[in-house]
Amino acid sequence: MSGFKEVGFGDRRSAATAAKKAQVEKYRESSVLDDAAFAARQSELLAVRVAREARAAERKADREAAEAKAAAEKLAAEAQAVQDAAARAANDQSLLAEQKAARDARYAARKARK
Repeated sequence: MSGFKEVGFGDRRSAATAAKKAQVEKYRESSVLDDAAFAARQSELLAVRVAREARAAERKADREAAEAKAAAEKLAAEAQAVQDAAARAANDQSLLAEQKAARDARYAARKARK
């Protein structure tokens, strides 16, 4: 009866290399890259991705338009507030001038009575 054959490192390495080559060949034979169904699925996925990107771009454009509109409305409101403040200041100035004129008239009337 023959004895146990010890497998050396070189034998194990060559067996592993042969097994890897066999797996690569098996993969190449059953490759899904040449499959028509795979190509159809890839085209469907590409169409879905393009549609998703188009929707995202549309949402982004809508959001940017809304932000621009809000900024324009904010600027208009600030301009209106500045105009209102200027009108109030002018109104206050005219009111102060009228009050001063009335006060001066009362003072002059008092002085005229003496």
